[in-house]
Amino acid sequence: MFLKTTRGLAAAGALAAALFGSAAAQAADKVKVGINNVVSDVVFHLGVERGFFAEQGLEVELVTFDSGPKMIAPLGAGQIDVGAGASSAGLYNAAARGIDIKVVADKGSTPVHFDYMPLMVRKDLVDSGKVKTVADLKGLKIGSVGPGAATNAKLAHILGAHGLTYKDVNHIYIGYPQQIAAFTTGAIDAAITTEPSATQAANNNVAVRFVVDGYPNQQVAVLLYGGDFIAKRREAAQRFMVAYVKAARIFNDATAGGRFDGKGAPEVIKTIMRTTGLKDAELFAKMIPNGINPDGAVDMPSLAADLKFFTENGYLERPARVEDVVDASFATAAVKVLGPYKAAQN
Repeated sequence: MFLKTTRGLAAAGALAAALFGSAAAQAADKVKVGINNVVSDVVFHLGVERGFFAEQGLEVELVTFDSGPKMIAPLGAGQIDVGAGASSAGLYNAAARGIDIKVVADKGSTPVHFDYMPLMVRKDLVDSGKVKTVADLKGLKIGSVGPGAATNAKLAHILGAHGLTYKDVNHIYIGYPQQIAAFTTGAIDAAITTEPSATQAANNNVAVRFVVDGYPNQQVAVLLYGGDFIAKRREAAQRFMVAYVKAARIFNDATAGGRFDGKGAPEVIKTIMRTTGLKDAELFAKMIPNGINPDGAVDMPSLAADLKFFTENGYLERPARVEDVVDASFATAAVKVLGPYKAAQN
């Protein structure tokens, strides 16, 4: 279940003392955080490296999982406190089974210019003229990480805008890293592919970005709190959010305009490379970063739209509501502590 752990150095800081009284005088609260070591996990690493969690009197342990769904049960059981999840049918199904988890903040979204999950099409199909518009994808093989994923909802949204339905294409379930090879062999014709796979596929001349910003503001990845963390350690959970939002704002400064060229970008890139295993620094000149709301806010309209897609396609075990899985109170309170976000000037 757990692959490895990395401990963040923690100490009681002056800010924690000012905000939470005697917290600074006590031993640091330990918080276990599930991560996948993907690009969007950089916010957790920034929080550790730059002492934001330590300022809040927290000792953060980053626990690596090989997939997001594997965090759900440990979150519900209190084995980890915080996790990185996705806006998927699985999230609602877990809640329906009584697993106590809540979406508490944005972790990866697609505001305009931040479409880190574009629709990619095989380059030879585009070059030959076989695929000129999205409508030409009818009957072709579209790669997907699995049924009930947020990328499927995005695909349906894009297809619908061009007169097709989700069932007008053939769905091939395959992981993001394997999609590059699948483009090469012709196993798939198109896919909603995440970064850095999208840029790697384009650099290898096997696929092209065919639709970018095809579903603005989709809430793709989310920050999850376990029920015990919320109910039994609410003050620590609130302090965690303050540090998280502070780190998210560092990421926003570094990726202003949808590129890794904002204030502090070189340092952020170094952290991403160190924690993800990416070796090619030149990738970041072409990669599109994920969005993370600098106030931690989740996009409720897109969650509702995606839930409608999951429901209509039979991915849910029982009826669900977005409000049943979202708790925005922690992010709202964190903004009151930190004040409104002010974008850095280069």
